[in-house]
Amino acid sequence: MEKYATLRVEERPESILLAILDRPEVANAFNTQTALDLDGLFRRIGSERRYRCVVLTGAGDRAFCAGADLKERHSLAESEWHAQHEIFERMFLSVRECPLPVIAAVNGAAYAGGLELMLMCDFSYASRTARFALTEVSLGIMPGGGGTQTLPRVVGESRAKEIILGARPFSAEEALAWGVVNKLCEPGKLLEETLETARRIASNAPLSVAQARRAIRDGLQTDLMSGMRLEIEAYNQLIGTEDRKEGIRAFNEKRKPKFQGR
Repeated sequence: MEKYATLRVEERPESILLAILDRPEVANAFNTQTALDLDGLFRRIGSERRYRCVVLTGAGDRAFCAGADLKERHSLAESEWHAQHEIFERMFLSVRECPLPVIAAVNGAAYAGGLELMLMCDFSYASRTARFALTEVSLGIMPGGGGTQTLPRVVGESRAKEIILGARPFSAEEALAWGVVNKLCEPGKLLEETLETARRIASNAPLSVAQARRAIRDGLQTDLMSGMRLEIEAYNQLIGTEDRKEGIRAFNEKRKPKFQGR
């Protein structure tokens, strides 16, 4: 397993990869190295076939991720700020474009770029003690990691404007009610409950999971009938696979299928 300066990466049973933002002394805020580490990790796993699901969390119980490390940014010249932000952009997009399902386990504060990073994942579970905010306008900037695009698609335009324009923090209970997270967990049970869902996903046919995920994502960017055509296109690509044959064979033989991703 490759080593990273700001991440801990663990292989878990059943082809699960656990990625941990490992800067607890700064609430897991990401600096330039973190962005390079995350971008490198997600590009690497996207080109391999070793894993079936990724769980992303933060070290400790204080924060998932507090966003960009403002102490590092304090000394940056304007040109350096632009250059760093391009690295941040690649990091966000590499998570978003990962071909594997990515679940965030939000173990504490998810502020600014930390919330944007979470919103790049497929879905999230959160600790009941988690807090959320996009605070950038209070610092003279604005969300630059997709927040003005991803949050309105989850909570709606009006609520997103209230949160972003007011730099308004919100609670775990509000996040659940608004669909920002799928489930709230007791702090000591968050990671295991998230991993259990990851194992459930990983137990299914990986090509089927990938095609269904693509149909949902791409279909939501278009009208219903175009989305239906995308779904049928994705469905048809599975008919000739070995996994489709194995799934039907296992069902008729009353046993658990052994999917190979072929």
